[in-house]
Amino acid sequence: MKKPTIALLYDFDKTLSGKDQQEYTFIPSLGMTAPEFWGEADRISRENNMDRILAYMFLMIKQARKKDVEINRKAFEALGTDVELLPGVKTWFKRINEYGKSKGVKIEHYIISSGLKEIMEGTAIAKYFKRIYACEFHYNTNGNADWPAQVVNYTTKTQFIFRISKGALDLHDDSVVNSYVPATSRSVPYTNMIYIGDGLTDVPCMKLVRDRGGESIALYHGKNKERVQKLLLENRVGFICPANYSKNTELDNTVKKIIDKMVIADELAREHEKQYDEAKEQKEGK
Repeated sequence: MKKPTIALLYDFDKTLSGKDQQEYTFIPSLGMTAPEFWGEADRISRENNMDRILAYMFLMIKQARKKDVEINRKAFEALGTDVELLPGVKTWFKRINEYGKSKGVKIEHYIISSGLKEIMEGTAIAKYFKRIYACEFHYNTNGNADWPAQVVNYTTKTQFIFRISKGALDLHDDSVVNSYVPATSRSVPYTNMIYIGDGLTDVPCMKLVRDRGGESIALYHGKNKERVQKLLLENRVGFICPANYSKNTELDNTVKKIIDKMVIADELAREHEKQYDEAKEQKEGK
């Protein structure tokens, strides 16, 4: 019998890392502070009626050219080595995979983020993800970033939940993701999904997963608990936890309990199907 699959879906910035990934090395290399960079991106977005994600990607290219900062794939991946991950993240994936194995289920990890895929691919944890869905640049014949190739904002994030559920993981595959796939034939049922994020940009994904029978967890940093409590009170998330992935923390224990629940639900569903089929056969045999 094929092992059931449980998918953990993560935002990246302030969910796996302590702050926005560009703030560690890239923005300082431009001679700007983080508030200056994001403030300028917001101004560009506002004055040009432009998507905020497109605005920050545009500004990255513009300022890098101005300051003669390298913006090729290799340079972006190198930035990933400077990203500081939250406590416990480096050991999290092996621990959760082993826990899933002990419960008879397969654990898959995915990133769904408005950050840069190239930077995430340079981090120490990139190898643990089955797919990283995030913003990407197109690179010209000289290898330099010159145009957005993929943009992921807070609403377009939701398409990747459908892709993961149906197993249509490649972006060029529109046939499967737009086709009807019965729940019993899906790679990952929505009921076996856990979405982990940190704020309002994750709300559409959190709500979608939760409404379809999965679970969502909102993380908070330090004293910034009130913001995620609001999401809890509005039933947009099922749980809130401090942003700490270490062993035996609130997040670690909560995710394990959710996995336990999903394992039991899957076993009950299989038992129901077995009894239903037996009853159907007996009825038709009479």
